Amino acid sequence: MNKKHFISTQTICSHYDIEISFVDAINKMGLIQIEIIEQNQFIHQDQINNLEKIIRLHSELNVNLEGIDVVFNLLEKERELRNELNILQNKLRLFEND
Repeated sequence: MNKKHFISTQTICSHYDIEISFVDAINKMGLIQIEIIEQNQFIHQDQINNLEKIIRLHSELNVNLEGIDVVFNLLEKERELRNELNILQNKLRLFEND
């Protein structure tokens, strides 16, 4: 595991001015994953984009954690449907070109 791709939750909390309990709560909901390395909590850099979205939804739009969970589930469902649509459109093009 390459530690340089992980950011300490303490650093994240101080940078974004959020409580560690907020990060723990969104971790428990499965919206982000916290990794424990040498008894310290870290978040992978790939999850920072989602973390920023969660923070914005919560602080700027006053969406509670359950609402954020619903939003992320709907966005994931939309991505799945778009992928399925692209696959079906590609298959249709194959039949149209024959």
